[in-house]
This record gives sequence, structure tokens and C-alpha cells, in this order.
Amino acid sequence: MTIVIGFEGSANKIGVGIIKDGIVLSNPRRTYITPPGQGPGMGAPLLSVAIVARTVAQLWKKPLLGVNHCVGHIEMGRLITGAKNPTVLYVSGGNTQVIAYSEHRYRIFGETIDIAVGNCLDRFARVLKISNDPSPGYNIEQMAKKGKKFVELPYTVKGMDVSFSGILSYTEDMAHKMLTTGDCTPEDLCFSLQETLFSMLVEITERAMAHCGSQEVLIVGGVGCNIRLQEMMEVMCKERSAKLFATDERFCIDNGAMIAQAGWEMFRSGNVTPLNDSWITQRYRTDEVEVTWRD
Repeated sequence: MTIVIGFEGSANKIGVGIIKDGIVLSNPRRTYITPPGQGPGMGAPLLSVAIVARTVAQLWKKPLLGVNHCVGHIEMGRLITGAKNPTVLYVSGGNTQVIAYSEHRYRIFGETIDIAVGNCLDRFARVLKISNDPSPGYNIEQMAKKGKKFVELPYTVKGMDVSFSGILSYTEDMAHKMLTTGDCTPEDLCFSLQETLFSMLVEITERAMAHCGSQEVLIVGGVGCNIRLQEMMEVMCKERSAKLFATDERFCIDNGAMIAQAGWEMFRSGNVTPLNDSWITQRYRTDEVEVTWRD
């Protein structure tokens, strides 16, 4: 029996999860809601939680494991959905990647070449002064359901990679003018933004599936909660006779259980992080992790 406690500290959340041999025992999470137009950044929250984890490990004399954030999302998704070897779309505020497992690494097949899709949504919300409560992405999703007019926006796919800075710059420049002249409503812009962004993501995911011969897609990360993204991906999967796996906000949004589950896998395969090496880095890429727990 192995019990692992995971501490997760992202830009505006704190999560503490407990995993016992693949069973989620506890997974509370609290979110700091910023006023419209502000963001707390990432460095300070990550540093604070790292200090807590190091302190608890020393007080309780327990092994410490440093977990890659993206790998935590993937292992949580695999645990909850039962997906065996999926093509993974990882979409969040800080990351946008299409990933597949091969030879003890999670290989990145495509990614954003500038900003992440979640960051694009957050900054778009600031342009339209959309509330951060409970999150900008959720509020955009609800407004998009009321949109009736599709506004053509920049669509940038470069091979297996995507770019979101152009679509953000366009909306920053044109949103006020279009809304003032009555060319569209805020709901129309939210609808158009989602349809454009998610079409780009579906395209590169399908291309990765074709390359890998995959019949499974797993969506992870906070943006993966978006029902419209799941609907669009489901259509693509059905056309390829493939299966879509996704989770709800309990496990899609950053949480402590995902860190605990990845830590459980690492510990069971013999990994432990020396205290002197247990620091943080915001540039710890997914494919740098040796996945010792998978065949």
C-alpha cells in the first residue's frame, strides 16, 4: 500500500490531493479570484508550494518527489478515464501541446509557438472586461452559447504547431470598433473565438493521431473542461472511429490529486527527489521527463 500527498500551486490555485494506490481519497482546491484585468503570475505561487512540500517532507521524514506539471495532468487523466495509450491534447493557461507516449517519454508532436490557448482566452476576457469569477474561460464559454454571428478571425496552423498571438492581437485591435458599430456582440466574439481556437486544436490533434496510428484522444488541462472543445473533438474522433476521453472540472483544472498520482507512479518505479534538487522551474518541458513507470 502506497499513500501519496500531492501539493499543487499554480498561478491562482492551491490544491492538496491524497492518492492511495489509484484511489482518490481527497482533493480539495481553492482559487484566488482576481479583479478583472489582473493576473497573479506564476513564480510566487510555485515557490510557496515548493517550500511547503519540502518542509512537510522533512517534518514527517517522508520521501519527496518533484513532479512535472504536465505529466501530472496526463497521469490523472489516464487514471480517471481508463485511457490506455492516447494521443493527449494538453490545453491550459500556460501550455498547449499535443503529446504521445513513446519509449519512456511523453513526446511533443505539436505545440503553440507563442502563447497558450488558456492565456489567449484570459487576455481576451480582459479586453472585453469579462469577470474572472469563477474563471475567464468558463465565462467565455457561457457567453459563446448565446453567440449567433461568426466573425472570421486569424487561423494559424503551421504544420503541427499553432499560433494564438495573431488572433489575440486582432481582437485587441478590432473588438472595440466592432462592438461600437454594432457589427457583432460580445457573445458573437466569444463564440467566434472558441470556434476558431478549438478548430486549430482539433486539426493538429487529428494529424498527430494519423501519424501515431492512435485510436484514443485524451484532453487534459484546465481548458479541457470546455464542453464545446469536447464536442468538436468528439466529432473528429467519431469520423476516425476513435474514442475521446475527457474529465470534468474536478480533475481537468489544476489539482493536488494529479500531482499525487504522478508521484505515486514515480515512487513505485523507484524515483525519489533529493532535497537539494527539489526546486522549481517554469521551463520544465514535458519531454524532459523519463517515464520509468510505463512499458
